[in-house]
Amino acid sequence: MKMTEEAMLALDANIPKLARGAFERAYFDALTQSGKVMRAINGQLVETYADGTEQVLRAIHAPVKVAVGTRLTRQFTAK
Repeated sequence: MKMTEEAMLALDANIPKLARGAFERAYFDALTQSGKVMRAINGQLVETYADGTEQVLRAIHAPVKVAVGTRLTRQFTAK
C-alpha cells in the first residue's frame, strides 16, 4: 500500500505528541518502579519522589553551544 504525501505529512505532524506521551509514560513507569526520578530543571539536577516531593541535588553546567557541522573530539588523560 502506497502512502500519499498528505498521509505522510499527517503522520509526521503527530510525532511530537507521540514523543511527549512516550516520555511521560517512561517518567511515570520509572517513578512507579524505583520511587524516584532525576531530572534537569532550570539548570539544576532535581530528584523527584513518588510522593511528589523534590530535592535539588546540585547545579548543572550550562549547555555548550556548537555550530552545525562542527566535529568535536574528546581528549582523555591517563591516570
